[in-house]
Amino acid sequence: MKNLLHRVFQVLDRFNAAHPWDHNTHYHPWILRRLPGRCDRALDVGSGSGELARLLATRAKAVHGIDSDPDIVSRARELTAQAAPVTFTVADAPAGIPPGPYDVITCVATVHHLPFTDALTHFREHLAPGGTLVVVGLSRETTLGDHLLSCASIPLNAAMGWIKNKGRRAPRPDSMTARTRAAEMSFSDIVREARQVLPGVRLRRRLFWRYTFVWRDGSGERGPR
Repeated sequence: MKNLLHRVFQVLDRFNAAHPWDHNTHYHPWILRRLPGRCDRALDVGSGSGELARLLATRAKAVHGIDSDPDIVSRARELTAQAAPVTFTVADAPAGIPPGPYDVITCVATVHHLPFTDALTHFREHLAPGGTLVVVGLSRETTLGDHLLSCASIPLNAAMGWIKNKGRRAPRPDSMTARTRAAEMSFSDIVREARQVLPGVRLRRRLFWRYTFVWRDGSGERGPR
């Protein structure tokens, strides 16, 4: 049985390598639905090659993306039209966040690289009154529920790769070139610490090894999750 499972996972790994898709960009439409139709300033923390920052520019008058990787920041600048109201800076979050306030702050698959409580505290301090913080994060699997959701994601992951690439082999997207590491905090630890910093916040486990939350300054979470 162990050898059979090993072979199955090898086949899945080869299939996923041939049909890659970005779990983070998958959540970008969900993020946009949680944001105001128009705003003045937006910040994307861990902006990578800039996909989300460029989407935020359809809502905000000015967007700033920060990332600690100089190469990926350079790539983001190359991919962004000069006329777009988006700037990218090499900076280490949370201390390197440019002065706010921001009406919108997004952070996708980045906060597990940072000191969690300190990062959320900085995000809150940089939000404008009534501003919106959206986080898509990763957690360490510790509970039966975590493992069941992970198992459910495995076949769906392969199916999504096939659908998004229309059944054809494809190169890895630019958005998947950033360095990453495994999450260290469990979901329950993340919930506990997030609630200490962001009153009223509610977090939700998601498919494809992610969790999400939305928090609005001064009111906790409102609206759809």
